[in-house]
Amino acid sequence: MKPLTFKPRILQSFVSIITVISLAGCATKTLGPPNPADPWEASNRSVYEFNDAIDRALLKPVAEAYAFVTPQPVRSCINNIFLNLGEVWSFINSSLQGRHEDALNTMGRFLLNSTMGIGGCFDLASMNGAKRIPNDFGVTLGVWGVSSGPYMVLPILGGTTLRDGTGKIPDVYFNQYGYGQFVHNVDVRNSIYGFEVVQRREALLDITNMVDRTAPDPYSFIRDAYLKRRAAQIRGANAEVEKLPNYEDFEDVPADDKALGIPAKN
Repeated sequence: MKPLTFKPRILQSFVSIITVISLAGCATKTLGPPNPADPWEASNRSVYEFNDAIDRALLKPVAEAYAFVTPQPVRSCINNIFLNLGEVWSFINSSLQGRHEDALNTMGRFLLNSTMGIGGCFDLASMNGAKRIPNDFGVTLGVWGVSSGPYMVLPILGGTTLRDGTGKIPDVYFNQYGYGQFVHNVDVRNSIYGFEVVQRREALLDITNMVDRTAPDPYSFIRDAYLKRRAAQIRGANAEVEKLPNYEDFEDVPADDKALGIPAKN
């Protein structure tokens, strides 16, 4: 077997792509008043456009094909299974944040759905009023007092902040990568990872289509919705009056979000 060798051309190509994106960002005009949380808006918009082009050319068509050939009950089952696997990491983060009630609720959801729900295929917990509490290490860092830092758009990964982007490292390692290690066949494991990407994109089709139809500036809408949701997640139980907006389904948009392009729910 030939030893792996480092190819300088690969690095040169990568640097060239990043350079083009950065230079394009310098020439990109921002829409509306500048957002203090987004000091790198010009370059962020360029990366957003790059990601959007990749999505429309590859990820979205594959997700649409998957939705076309797979019945809705099957897709819901698969989506619930992946969400159920993530409950363990949510439980750990709720515990680290000192939110023990949320942690117990999450673990109860996992046990119920994993057993009576046939491995998470059926979300019996939600049917019985125990709603899912999405959680990750970025939220944990926020609860611990770490500032979010500037908003940033990463190639392929999309919008995040400096704090949340750092939190993605343990998220990926302990969540997706962690449960993947139970599958010892590398080809099967990689296929599961790829399938999860397709499934996650399919679950967002209705949302992204709605944003395309209604948001005057999709970049600003996605950024502002992301920042507002993350702030609400960090406040958690301390947000005594304001209900946590569920931007995953875009069914729970507060009235003051009309400026973002989505009307409030009646």
